[in-house]
Amino acid sequence: MSQNANDKNLQEPAARRGRVGAVAGDALNHASAAFQRAGFSDLSLVTRWPDIAGEAVAAVAEPVKLLEGAEGAVLTLRCEAGAAVFLQHETRALLNRVNAFMGSGRISRIRLVSGTIARSKEPPDHPGLDRKPLPEAEPGLTGAIDRLSSLRRQFKE
Repeated sequence: MSQNANDKNLQEPAARRGRVGAVAGDALNHASAAFQRAGFSDLSLVTRWPDIAGEAVAAVAEPVKLLEGAEGAVLTLRCEAGAAVFLQHETRALLNRVNAFMGSGRISRIRLVSGTIARSKEPPDHPGLDRKPLPEAEPGLTGAIDRLSSLRRQFKE
């Protein structure tokens, strides 16, 4: 085989036929298309929402749609039903924070839509973290038995 044929094989990988493409590339393309349909040309507003809005607002609201208009964009937030009153009082401050992130005057209005927000499930606290520290025990079998009985008493409490 000549050197030119080897170089060509190294430069151009064979086309994949009948195989699944790279999953990450497909997922990124689908996610980007979904965000584009919702009006988010820049994904950072959605991905950095807790940093932009603050933890209190991010816990009860999430950006759903960004609609560009002649007088400025309208940012639609999905919020918990009881949080709408809180968010109405925070609208001006929230509008200032979002405009500071995206550019002055880009967002002209915030629209609130009632709904359930998707929350990331936090892992439950480990049950062992709330336990009292074990008393210092003597080494050996007697110490191990003492530690075991101490642990059993903590679980029964």
